[in-house]
Amino acid sequence: MMLLKTALAGGAAGAVCGLLGACGGMILVPLLLLLTDLNDREVFSASVFVMLPICLVSLTRSSVGIPLTELLPYLVGSAAGGTAAGLWGNRIPTGVLHRAMGILILYGGIRLIW
Repeated sequence: MMLLKTALAGGAAGAVCGLLGACGGMILVPLLLLLTDLNDREVFSASVFVMLPICLVSLTRSSVGIPLTELLPYLVGSAAGGTAAGLWGNRIPTGVLHRAMGILILYGGIRLIW
């Protein structure tokens, strides 16, 4: 039963990413907290790990026709940001991470409405 629940959580994250172009982590993090015994830090790490193949699939399906030269600066920047977060993320209290994620989701939602 747990395998089915976690597979559905991954499916929901993939659907959000594929349909809306949004990171499925906003779906996956709360579901992992609800469905697993992982602690907050483990949930954030697991979410990033699960999102990797989802993002790769979305990249192959949705970026058709966009020249790599236009995407390259974003790819380099995101790799640098991901590396920095991986190196220094453990120093940030989980409560701060939760609040930051909530603020970013709210900000993104408000931007999409207006």
